[in-house]
Amino acid sequence: MQPFRVHQGKAAPLYRANVDTDQIIPKQFLKRIEKTGFGEFLFYDWRKTEEGKPVASFVLNQPQYDGASILIAGKNFGCGSSREHAVWALADYGFRSVIASSFADIFANNCTKNGVVTVALSEEQVAELARRAEKPGYELTVDLEQLKVRDAQGFEAGFTLDEFVRHCLLEGLDDIGLTLQHEADIAAYEAKHPLSQAVANLSF
Repeated sequence: MQPFRVHQGKAAPLYRANVDTDQIIPKQFLKRIEKTGFGEFLFYDWRKTEEGKPVASFVLNQPQYDGASILIAGKNFGCGSSREHAVWALADYGFRSVIASSFADIFANNCTKNGVVTVALSEEQVAELARRAEKPGYELTVDLEQLKVRDAQGFEAGFTLDEFVRHCLLEGLDDIGLTLQHEADIAAYEAKHPLSQAVANLSF
């Protein structure tokens, strides 16, 4: 998992409440087993017409938001089903952080395991950021080291994050990475296990 420390990037406003995971990545695109390749289907039903043509009014189809890596969203973002594909789609598209006033718990946990930082601010602060992000080229800095969000125009807000979650994000540790930190201990245990010794003594 890619470590997250301080990220500066273009912000895109999707200031809608209760955006669920089926809207983030519709169910018809869940056939892949890899974590990659979902970005092109992110918010597909909003980005595309029934004929598959881009909806010009949708925020991510507007040229000023090309390359956006910070999403400003409404409250209860990521509600609905527990599909981890929603986070895979956001990450594959290029988003490193989502800012909202609240998140669905499972969605936020899935973000942690995929290197995407969820920043919870007050509704007033998120509304102000969404308003500022309407200006072309607007950028934000998400500073996980100092737990702050800021821009070049003077906005600054602190946020909180579970310290263990923060540690994993800073160090780029998903569940596998955490386990591999104890690889030497695991190998030593396996070497002493009776079954391991029995297999080692087998002759073929």
